[in-house]
Amino acid sequence: MTPLLKAVSAIGIALVSLLGSVAALDNGVARLPFLGYNTWYAYQCNIDQDLVLTTAKLMKSLGLLDVGYNYINIDDCYAEKNRSESGDIIPDQVRFPDIKSMTDEIHDMGFKTGIYSDSGWYTCAGYPGSFMNELRDATTFQDWGFDLLKYDNCAIPYDDIIRQGMVGKFQRMADALATLAQTSGKPPLVFSLCQWGWNQVWIWGKNFGHSWRITNDLAPEWDVLAPIINVNSFISQFSDFWGHNDMDILQLGNGNLTFDESKSHFTAWALLKSPLLISTNMSAITSEVLEILKNTEILAINQDPVIGQSISPFRWGINADWTSNGSFPAQYWSGPSENGTVFMLLNTLNEPSEMFFNLTESPWIRAGRQYSVRDLWTHTDNGTAVRNFTAHDVPAHGVVALLLKDAGDEPTGLEFPCAVWIQCMDQNGTLVEG
Repeated sequence: MTPLLKAVSAIGIALVSLLGSVAALDNGVARLPFLGYNTWYAYQCNIDQDLVLTTAKLMKSLGLLDVGYNYINIDDCYAEKNRSESGDIIPDQVRFPDIKSMTDEIHDMGFKTGIYSDSGWYTCAGYPGSFMNELRDATTFQDWGFDLLKYDNCAIPYDDIIRQGMVGKFQRMADALATLAQTSGKPPLVFSLCQWGWNQVWIWGKNFGHSWRITNDLAPEWDVLAPIINVNSFISQFSDFWGHNDMDILQLGNGNLTFDESKSHFTAWALLKSPLLISTNMSAITSEVLEILKNTEILAINQDPVIGQSISPFRWGINADWTSNGSFPAQYWSGPSENGTVFMLLNTLNEPSEMFFNLTESPWIRAGRQYSVRDLWTHTDNGTAVRNFTAHDVPAHGVVALLLKDAGDEPTGLEFPCAVWIQCMDQNGTLVEG
């Protein structure tokens, strides 16, 4: 075994060990990725109570609540810059004059609500953070009627004050949320960690969060989406029920993504079991973006009640397997679902491409069987695949999403005994070569 293979093997053993020792948080909320709306990328600090309520009404009238987008989350900048004399966070008295009535009205529409805070002294926009006020703030957020807390990572206290690492910094709020649930008798707030960057949050975040950001902020550009997909190709196994790699808020409807890039963006986020949060001006949303967001066949995979795990690569494609390439991430992905095996074929090239694979390259496909093919974007049944599949003319940065269901034994009389010739052997011990 070469030194490189030994290193890869050691990494694999370490990952298996970690997976065996880390359990996802199961406290009765957010078993599946949450879906909804977040104000940040659409409006940043330019938010107020009327805007949030108008957005919620639009989400409902456009049918997004009906297909599962049931959270309306406000992000940073909703508060006064200073706490009250008693130490409480105060909503901005002009922009959010009655925040409890706002959450009540949103709940009456059928939504849940989310709010934002920070694990440091201040939020990223300079408003009061929750360090050393964790239980006080958690209680305030619950009293205001919120169901979810996004918790950010700015304004970190000095080392001789905090005296703990990133895990402990978020553990403080996790403990406060658990204490609040016990004392109030209400369901715990969903805890969404925003510990961005390469800090192995996908390993430790499962101890107390329902989702955890895995990269820095997203922008609506293919050159930003591709590296995030690349990161996920190595950590997809950490997503399951109760805990999810958060690839950041969807950027559909913002920037200059093509229609095909937008489909790839949504497909990857959904099938990798990321939370799906919209952040665009809902009064100006296009029919093309709505068509993508309301793809119920893709959403059904994200919200699968039986299978919690994400899809993962079975072949990288233009790169050797296990190659990290932020510009050209893995192209061939698959995973189990309640209703069959899901495939994502991602054309990372800058030109249209033909994409071919043998079915049994995916660990979820049985040899000697044929499979019916459902296209999750055209919403059509496309015949039966035997041994292999080819997607023709996949657009540049485009995607093909398929659901394959077992359709019985493959036809008899096929020319070759094995679809893949690795260790294909006759009963008498003779290797059969293609």
